[in-house]
Amino acid sequence: MRVLLTTWGSRGDVEPLAGLAVALRELGAEARVCAPPDEDFARLLARAGVPLVPLGPSVHSVVANPKPPTAQDAFRLAPELVAARFDTLGAAAEGCDALVATGLMPAGARDVAEKLGIRYVLACFHLLGLPSRHFPPGRRPGTPSPQDETDNRVLWEQDAQRVNALYGAALNSHRAAIGLPPVDNVRDHVLTEAPWLAADPILCPSQGMTDLDVVQTGAWFLPDDRPLPEGLEAFLDAGAPPVYVGFGSMASYALKDIARVAIEASRAHGRRVLLARGWAGLTPVDDADDCFVVGEVNQQALFARVAAVVHHGGAGTTTTAARAGAPQVIVPQIADQPYWAGRVAELGIGVAHGGPTPTVDSLSDALTTALAPETRARARAVAGTVRADGATVAAKLLLDAASPERPSVAV
Repeated sequence: MRVLLTTWGSRGDVEPLAGLAVALRELGAEARVCAPPDEDFARLLARAGVPLVPLGPSVHSVVANPKPPTAQDAFRLAPELVAARFDTLGAAAEGCDALVATGLMPAGARDVAEKLGIRYVLACFHLLGLPSRHFPPGRRPGTPSPQDETDNRVLWEQDAQRVNALYGAALNSHRAAIGLPPVDNVRDHVLTEAPWLAADPILCPSQGMTDLDVVQTGAWFLPDDRPLPEGLEAFLDAGAPPVYVGFGSMASYALKDIARVAIEASRAHGRRVLLARGWAGLTPVDDADDCFVVGEVNQQALFARVAAVVHHGGAGTTTTAARAGAPQVIVPQIADQPYWAGRVAELGIGVAHGGPTPTVDSLSDALTTALAPETRARARAVAGTVRADGATVAAKLLLDAASPERPSVAV
């Protein structure tokens, strides 16, 4: 069996596909990944031994700029990505049995699968993009009143109109070029009625949260057995566990002064600091030996050795920290990040910072809770419940569908 996996998004969108590709390979299937041509992603996939087919522009060129993207940028990018999917996926999916799409509204992926007559699966890493009477797009799930449900329905209709405005003309133009009829609702067409949810059921419970027939597999981890660098090992061994501070693929314009704030807040608790450089380019504020900077590193191994993880609240970082039993402070910036912050707080395994721009005082207050013994104990307890087999579950589901003789897998 051959499977094409595709995404366009940050590392949090790419690494799970690498994990799924490895799981498919372990079960005897072939998998390749169509993803943005960023150097970080190319190295990641090469480490996993997974072939990369470049798709669209690099993500870094779009998001890591001095200023945030504008509406005009979005209307330029959307048709560019649609065209890239028809061209790149159309060639890469030849001879495949299934196409799994994730990331930024993958309009064009289902259409290529339809043209080739192969299975299409839409997978997501959180619930916020799925239509529901319970919560509107971009909001955390809650318990709605009847009026809330009515208001949410209106917001979901507006969301569908927004997606149509961005992608509709380009999608239907390319569909017509390959002999397919137009679609009226791009969002629902992309999502299907039974999307997969590649998120841990403890961290992201789905039952009753969406109107769709979601298949929850658990999060897709890429196993990482890399040793930590010698310099980092020496820093960790030289004192008490430090506070890790990292914001992944977030751009520098969203994180002004965050390194200084985090260092001062950590020092206020007598803690050393481990700064992850990331796309924001975090650097120390002085040359004191209580601060160490890392680049690409094995977070699965590292998070088990830190006092707390301060981060943006991406699905991957949140789940990795939860699996490691590390208390978290989430400073959410965009998209699904407020949701993960809320879940971490609700589970008692960390703190949701109130807003995207912390001060020394507000971050210090959050660390007071995160560094408390009871938070550490709760984080360790929850760590034992986080599933590690999500990628294998998803791989077996794909193989089961292709091989009627295989027994079905429990999800």
